[in-house]
Amino acid sequence: MRFCAAAPALAEYAQAGPAQNTLQVSPAGEGNNNAGTLSFLAPVRGPIVMGFGRTDNGRQNEGIDYAVPEGTDVRAAEDGVVAYAGDDSKGYGKLLLVRHSNGFITAYAYASELLVGTGDGVRRGQVIAKSGQTGSTPAPRLHFEIRRDTVPVDPLRYLSSG
Repeated sequence: MRFCAAAPALAEYAQAGPAQNTLQVSPAGEGNNNAGTLSFLAPVRGPIVMGFGRTDNGRQNEGIDYAVPEGTDVRAAEDGVVAYAGDDSKGYGKLLLVRHSNGFITAYAYASELLVGTGDGVRRGQVIAKSGQTGSTPAPRLHFEIRRDTVPVDPLRYLSSG
């Protein structure tokens, strides 16, 4: 899936520089600071019903989709600042974009409720939204993306197990 032209341009947020007061984030296996390896927290627990990359219908999914009951807590994958919170992105319903250090952005789509707003600081593990069935999703779920600068990356390469 792609962010459509009506959605805010992710490039704007990535080029705005790192969020203030955030941890330095590296992909799993590229350790930093005293923690050794720091990776993103999975935003929900549930089965992945659509993976990253080409789908059966030939489209590109730029993230992963979790099947979770409507109203499931959605947690921030890492410390950051909310770059966008709204519902004017066609197809994605209620959407959050969180800007992190080192040019990372995480996206959380199809929410039933947004619990933070643009400009709010968020902490790793903080509940920031409730999953839903807004936008073009056929069932309750969470669409989750990780982007390095403006380039979508496979979230499974960056998610911690705990």
